[in-house]
Amino acid sequence: MAHSLKLLLECPTIIAVIFVTGIGGTFQYGFCVSVLNAPSAYIKELVNLTCLQRYDLRLDQWQVSLIWSFTVSIFCIGGLLGTLSAGPLMTRHGRKRCLLLNNLVAIAGAVLMILSSRATSFEMIMVGRFLYGINAGVSLSAHTLYLVECAPKRLRGMMGVTVATFVSLGKFSGQLLGISELLGSRQRWPWLLGFNGLTALLQLCTLPFLPESPRFLLLERGDQQACERALRRLWGSGDYRPDLEEMLQEKVDLQKVRSRSVLELLLDRTVRWQLLTIVVVFITLQLCGINAVYFYSYDIFRAAGIQEEQLSYTALGTGLCELTVSLCCCMMIETTGKKVLLHRGYTGMSTSMVLLTVTLYFQDRMSWLPYCCIVLVFMTISFFSSGPAGATTPIPGEILTQSYKSAGYTVACTLSWMSLFVVGMVFPILVKYLQSFCFLIFIFFCVSCSLFVKFNVPETKNKTTLEISREFDKMHGQSGNSLKAEGTNGVAEYETEF
Repeated sequence: MAHSLKLLLECPTIIAVIFVTGIGGTFQYGFCVSVLNAPSAYIKELVNLTCLQRYDLRLDQWQVSLIWSFTVSIFCIGGLLGTLSAGPLMTRHGRKRCLLLNNLVAIAGAVLMILSSRATSFEMIMVGRFLYGINAGVSLSAHTLYLVECAPKRLRGMMGVTVATFVSLGKFSGQLLGISELLGSRQRWPWLLGFNGLTALLQLCTLPFLPESPRFLLLERGDQQACERALRRLWGSGDYRPDLEEMLQEKVDLQKVRSRSVLELLLDRTVRWQLLTIVVVFITLQLCGINAVYFYSYDIFRAAGIQEEQLSYTALGTGLCELTVSLCCCMMIETTGKKVLLHRGYTGMSTSMVLLTVTLYFQDRMSWLPYCCIVLVFMTISFFSSGPAGATTPIPGEILTQSYKSAGYTVACTLSWMSLFVVGMVFPILVKYLQSFCFLIFIFFCVSCSLFVKFNVPETKNKTTLEISREFDKMHGQSGNSLKAEGTNGVAEYETEF
């Protein structure tokens, strides 16, 4: 850990890259996930008021709930659209310019949010959430790719995990700013929803001072001089010649390779286990039950005797726990492999949720059980933050060759957004009919993913993509497939870890 921090301090521009890209990148996603909890009652009032004033129509409770559910879920629809458009945008405009243009979408959404109450229009909130979703979908891909492509090889693991750290920071910020003393009051809630515009404006003003991705400049634009200038600015006085030589050789090999489509990825039998790995880990990331844990935390805190007006402050502890453990994960990632983090994280989550289900069922019978529930809530969040939250995102770039990386991220992000949409629509029904036993469904996904990773996925730490492909073939009795695929695709053995 100390060695990683020392290496990071030797590259101050890299530190700036982490914060500037993060605050306008995955921070936006995390903030949007948590920010609607505090002003939900005010937004529902606005829905009723809008229909009453504009259409002279008084809505029933189920109608308000339907509009509210759509307002929440439209964020996922925008996110899916943003994900599908991110690849072409990054290829055409570059990683940096894509992030810059993406901020304009968030600022437009923020303006709609701020003016929605004054205009008495809940539709403006819907459109704003949709724009926020597009912004989050683009930033999830562009932030990750730009960050890792700017990182020195020895820091790629740590910098990849900061993507999840800024998601956690966004969630915590949404909880913190949502308390009534700050922006969660009846008068100030539109400004709470518009806070994304401020972070987007901050990135819009600071990102131009950072260089474009060196890999994009060389491999996509063919500008070696601009690539060298970017490497000097990013890595300082460090020796970047070996990395440049690797990129130059990769550029030669990529001239023989075209970028493969999603359909080709789905049909190529030589990468079926890599594809299956992406499907399993990205679906489980949304269906692991972490949202259910956050939902039930309020009931658990109430049962422990915490007053209603203090619940929002107590809930800050859950967000702070996720953020703190995520920061620790940044330090561990260089010494602990992603396979270990995923297997250990999901095993810990499933164990904690089994115990949580039991204690929730019996909590009315013993006075001390609600306090055990609180401990189990924090344990579940800690296991999630220390493993799956940070280790999942970089996986497509590590296990797929260069020609398939773009398609791999498209599949991964599409599955993630679709799973999040399903959770948003189905979870209220599960809670209504299953109560605390809804955790049993999430436990199934956690256990299944943990076992799948343990027995079917090789370790990726300190290995090239070709070495990982060979490990997949060795584990699944497909000797020679990777070599044939690599010979066809023209991908060099030197290819570095993503």
